[in-house]
Amino acid sequence: MNKEVKNGIIFDRGPKNDAYAQYFTGQSYLQGLISPEAEVNVGVGNVTFEPGCRNNWHIHHDGYQLLLVTGGMGMYQEEGKPARLLQPGDVVVTHDGVKHWHGATSDCWFSHVAITAGTPEWLEAVSDEQYSQANNEGKRD
Repeated sequence: MNKEVKNGIIFDRGPKNDAYAQYFTGQSYLQGLISPEAEVNVGVGNVTFEPGCRNNWHIHHDGYQLLLVTGGMGMYQEEGKPARLLQPGDVVVTHDGVKHWHGATSDCWFSHVAITAGTPEWLEAVSDEQYSQANNEGKRD
């Protein structure tokens, strides 16, 4: 499973996500799926995370984010709630104004299609302690 996710299962893994690297711990990859010529107010991208990679806490303002899990194993956590283990076929709906993060488990690649509307506000990094606790919580469920 790790090899398939690493190489892209459904969509191309894309290049290293250098444009947003400052908002991630670890290496991620981003492949945009909607061209600018489409002229829509929603971003759609395939995001792939190496094992242990996660994005910072963030909030979507005046919009939302939908995550369609396509490969590997990952986690999603909203502030004040336990982490949720994500596997292929899972769907996450993040409503406007909800502080959250998502990323790979410590030992598996992870890929999802992110459909995002609105403006993200990037916040602090997920600490190693928070991440470790989330890995333990997510794998218990």
